[in-house]
Amino acid sequence: ATFMPKPIYGINGSGMHTNMSLYYLKDGKNAFDDPNGEMGLSETAYNFIAGIMAHIRGIAAFSNPTVNSYKRLVPGYEAPSYLVWSASNRSCLVRIPAARGKGTRVELRCPDPACNPYLEMALCLAAGLDGIEHRMELSAPVNRNLFIPGEAAGLGLETLPASLEEAVEVAKGSEFLHKFLPDELSRRYYAEALRRCEALKNAADPIEYERVHYFNAI
Repeated sequence: ATFMPKPIYGINGSGMHTNMSLYYLKDGKNAFDDPNGEMGLSETAYNFIAGIMAHIRGIAAFSNPTVNSYKRLVPGYEAPSYLVWSASNRSCLVRIPAARGKGTRVELRCPDPACNPYLEMALCLAAGLDGIEHRMELSAPVNRNLFIPGEAAGLGLETLPASLEEAVEVAKGSEFLHKFLPDELSRRYYAEALRRCEALKNAADPIEYERVHYFNAI
């Protein structure tokens, strides 16, 4: 399997969409499902999504951990760029698939296969639970096709980090991540991420460097 999220310029990259649901231990019911709620979603679901949206810019350093990751997160190539959500819009960062009942779930569309899935999923769960704990309010859904370049113009939408360096800087300043991640893990992780950025900058042939170091790596 490729560990290079955007191996070929000009075509869609490879994502690792993460689908999440919560269930009550006492009765096994899906905590996100509410047949009487707007869009069939519970207040818990909205709070969970709000938590993801609040912390995803810092989490991006873990869900999108290479320089190449950010070549995928650009308009026009079926990967999210903006911090928006929708019930069915595939161009959004967070999408709610059509299934309801036990199948009600939240889909986060920015992670890619270069990430450590255990770390990425743990942080997504922590972010969602933080949203529930603090009853975070969710912004209105966006139903425009944001894959079309220029479609987001004038909406004032917040974006995902544009580079690994930016993602690391956001992560370093995140109180949420500081609370949930051991200091030594964070220090080493950020240092290694920035080392990868510097190595690519100094490479005589950056495209070849990425191919050798990330494509079909074991």
